[in-house]
Amino acid sequence: MSTTGTTLVIGATGTTGSRTVAQLTAAGHRVKAAGRRATPVADAEPVRFDWYSPATHAAALDGVDRVYLVPPLGDSDPAATMLPFLRQARTAGVHRAVLLSSSAIPEGGPAVGTVHRALPGLFAQWAVLRPSWFMQNFTGTHAHARSIRDEGSIWTATESGRVGFIDAEDIAAVAVRALTDEQAPNTDLLLTGPEALGYDDIAAIVTEVTGRPVVHRRLSYEQMRDRLTTQVPVEFAALLAGMDRAIAAGAEDRITDTVLRLTGRPPRTFRALLESETRSGS
Repeated sequence: MSTTGTTLVIGATGTTGSRTVAQLTAAGHRVKAAGRRATPVADAEPVRFDWYSPATHAAALDGVDRVYLVPPLGDSDPAATMLPFLRQARTAGVHRAVLLSSSAIPEGGPAVGTVHRALPGLFAQWAVLRPSWFMQNFTGTHAHARSIRDEGSIWTATESGRVGFIDAEDIAAVAVRALTDEQAPNTDLLLTGPEALGYDDIAAIVTEVTGRPVVHRRLSYEQMRDRLTTQVPVEFAALLAGMDRAIAAGAEDRITDTVLRLTGRPPRTFRALLESETRSGS
């Protein structure tokens, strides 16, 4: 693995960004931890960064040769903001970019799919991480986690569709390899956990592990869209509800060996994650 260079991690306090920073610094790599408030992060250099404030971009890119890109949250057209930054990054000396996308969004697809399509033309070394849904959606501050805690319910329009839920630690482990291996992947990487689970299965596992009764409440696409509109912009709510509808049709019912192949260890199961977080009081 390469030990030279400095990595800019955008979204350094977020779900995958924080774990990517921790794993990079633990392996001895230099990191600039970027966020809107330049929050101090152990063993990294904090730097202020706001996608919508171009005045913050030059300082964040100073001395950086690789970057981990977390798109602006809830933006249905992130390319308008991200592509000018990426062109600036290339001019500033960045030669490798790793983009966080989604298993539900192909190259050239909506939202970050446009950035995915542009990335190989901007950088000779690149990767696009396309993880399935995060296991942490059920344990952190996500709407699912809140409704589990507050109501004992998970609300979706996924019907009986299954998803290869993935631990964010496994996403970060792949990100680290993509950022620091001698040769970049130069492809998109579909990332899943070791098993495909329906939301009924998730509710049952949460109930068994925590002892708190949890049920999966099934909504129509329209009901899910309207529920999400109270939390995010209407265009993004429609996009998210549409992803639920795609899950119901089987779009996410798959598992891959990418985590094992790139990191040398199998991805963690949802039950193992939940047991670990329950023991630690998370």
